[in-house]
Amino acid sequence: MSRKIAGFLIALGVFMVFEWINLGFNLADGHATGFYVVHGILIAVNIILAAVLVIIGVRGLRRARV
Repeated sequence: MSRKIAGFLIALGVFMVFEWINLGFNLADGHATGFYVVHGILIAVNIILAAVLVIIGVRGLRRARV
């Protein structure tokens, strides 16, 4: 993996975490419980995916340095 691709994966993962946490704080009151359950699941899954992207990117950077 090239350093550019690894850097892109890290940046994308950080951006995803920022965006989904921001969305979580911006959810307005007054929705049904199901709305919050679904969005909570979406946020959790996307943060896990972002963590996986960052891990892959960091491993790619380490291998590119060798």
